[in-house]
Order: sequence, then C-alpha cells, then structure tokens
Amino acid sequence: MVDLNRYARHVSLPQIGIDGQRKISASSVLVIGAGGLGSPVIMYLAAAGVGRIGIIDFDHVDISNLQRQVIHSNSNIGINKAKSAKSRIKEINPEVNVEIWEHRLTPENSIEIFQKGWDLVIDGTDNIPTRYLIDDTCSILNLTWIYGSIYRF
Repeated sequence: MVDLNRYARHVSLPQIGIDGQRKISASSVLVIGAGGLGSPVIMYLAAAGVGRIGIIDFDHVDISNLQRQVIHSNSNIGINKAKSAKSRIKEINPEVNVEIWEHRLTPENSIEIFQKGWDLVIDGTDNIPTRYLIDDTCSILNLTWIYGSIYRF
C-alpha cells in the first residue's frame, strides 16, 4: 500500500502516479559503498520509498568523512558505515527493508550477495579493482548496474 501523504509529490506527477510509486516501493537496490557517492544515493533511495536497500561497506565512520558523507553524523564515529547508513535510513523512512554487509566485496562473496534479487546495483566505490568485480558479477548474473566516480576514480 502506498502512503499517499508521504509520497504525494511523486503520486501527483503524471510520469509516476500511484502505479509508479507502487513499482518504486516494490523495487530493490544494492549499493556498494556508503561514502561520498553512496551516502546521498542511499538517502534519496530511502526517501523515494525504494522498498529494499542493500548496503555493502567495510569501512568505519571517521570525523573526516562527515563534511561529505551526509548519511553519517558525529554519533556514528567509529561505527561501520553500512550499519550507520542503516540507522539513518530507518530515521528517513522506517518502511524500507535494509540489508547490510559489514565487510569488503570480494570475488568469494560477490555472487552470493548479488543474486539476492536486486533490481539494480549502484557502485559508489572509489577504486578500480572493485569496480571491475562489480562489472564482472553483474555481467555473470545479468544485472543492471550504475556507477559514479570522482576525479581519478
């Protein structure tokens, strides 16, 4: 069921409407990286009402992250970024189902994680080897993926 109060702006758009919001709510997105790129992506996915969000990040929140990784806050310093992001998602939209992996994405675990029924994979990482791993895994499983990058990544 679509919360018409929460998603009124989406529902009022002819391009989305109630059927589009239902599709958004039924969708699932896996985000690799909860840092500078993944952080705002995760927040907007949750706010838009994506029904299921997966987050993979092995790193921990550091004070130096806070000026650009907007999903995290002072109270999250020292906490795993995936765990911190999950906590923030629940504040933004408690209806979203969140799955987290608090370790690195590796060739040994990528297939297992990626084959959990994701509609879309978003690469918010900052290194080429992981980007290649994501590409390879999505190619094997025929998954759609999007990547973003920052200068030299």
